[in-house]
Amino acid sequence: MDKSRPLWDNHFQFIFACISYAVGLGNVWRFPYLCQMHGGGGFLIPYLIMLIVEGVPLLFLELAVGQIMHQGSIGTWNAISPYLCGVGIASVVVSFFLSMYYNVINGWAFWYLFHSFQDPLPWASCPLNINHTNYEEECEKATPTQYFWYRKTLNISPSIEESGSIQWEQAACLILAWLVVYLCILRGTEYTGKVVYVTAILPYIVLIIYLIRVLTLHGATNGLRYMFTPKLEQLANPKTWINAATQIFFSLGLGFGSLIAFASYNEPNNNW
Repeated sequence: MDKSRPLWDNHFQFIFACISYAVGLGNVWRFPYLCQMHGGGGFLIPYLIMLIVEGVPLLFLELAVGQIMHQGSIGTWNAISPYLCGVGIASVVVSFFLSMYYNVINGWAFWYLFHSFQDPLPWASCPLNINHTNYEEECEKATPTQYFWYRKTLNISPSIEESGSIQWEQAACLILAWLVVYLCILRGTEYTGKVVYVTAILPYIVLIIYLIRVLTLHGATNGLRYMFTPKLEQLANPKTWINAATQIFFSLGLGFGSLIAFASYNEPNNNW
């Protein structure tokens, strides 16, 4: 056990760190998509079963070994047994590749944030053509949001054979996203312990605002009816259960080594 490892200032910092860690793209984005794909609310049945059978035991396992060993993922599994060192290395590799594309999405979020200060919003209507005589033909064939996404945000090349050029504005947003991450972890728990108060509370406030806004949109009742009218025949589909089991890892953040790291900053006798 590493006795020189810094600790959380109080118990709430650890709790908020775990809460903020759970509110990510895996829950906000991927989970609703899976619900829609597998019959609405019926997906909650295999999800809750997998949560009890798979999620909770693995969650407490990671928190327990991290708190006892007071080390990161690699050090923890290596301390348990040198034969398990590969488990820690694998979790770091998975986290590395996951962060590569997760932070790209954060960069897109900054891009849309900066453009949202315009009135009207640039994705609210199609732009005019060069001659200002009509709207862009490509935009009219699609939608303003699709046009802004593919042409202004991604500026994708016409085909896969053409790699295109670096999108410097997107690159700047990505650098900004990584800079924010760096500043949040610059001084370890001294900074992270303060940041988690914001990252644990703000997302839920935003989600409540989104919920209120969505419920006021046209067709909201149709969405609620679809959600609360489960298609139980989906329970016979093995893919439903596989996706539910996979989603547990994203919902709780299992297998990435982060929960082990969070728990390693607790006192060895801490009671969750």
